[in-house]
Amino acid sequence: MYTTRVSRHIDAPASVVYRSLLDPDAVARWRVPYGMTCEVHAFEAREGGAFRVSLRYESPEGAGKSGARTDTYHGTFLELVPYERVVESIEFETPDPLLHGTMILTTTLTAIEGGTEVRVVHEGVPDAVPPADNETGTRTALDRLAALTEGRPDSRG
Repeated sequence: MYTTRVSRHIDAPASVVYRSLLDPDAVARWRVPYGMTCEVHAFEAREGGAFRVSLRYESPEGAGKSGARTDTYHGTFLELVPYERVVESIEFETPDPLLHGTMILTTTLTAIEGGTEVRVVHEGVPDAVPPADNETGTRTALDRLAALTEGRPDSRG
């Protein structure tokens, strides 16, 4: 297991970014890599609240972790600090033992002049997920989060 860290400046207030972390419709728009679609099955945005999300590859060649072309994960909101931090536990729904285990995703928001610095730390990522893929997925999600919260079109989605 390993940890990735990705940061991005977003030209929007921390309050706007924070709300987008906890809105299931917003999550379906930004927390998805290019070439995939997102379905939010359940989403209780409160400490101790559960969520369940599926990402589906648009291309028939996409190989999912949970099934053909699909990555499904579920988790719990461990900590919610308004406008500052969201901590989630996440687990893939998969029969593959190499992908089992609980990951911790911590998103920290720091208000800075001109917007918000967003830092995502993803701990306990299974070694079966290539680190470059995890980082690329996180960067894509943050690019989409920026487009959404800055009120501009997503350039690739």
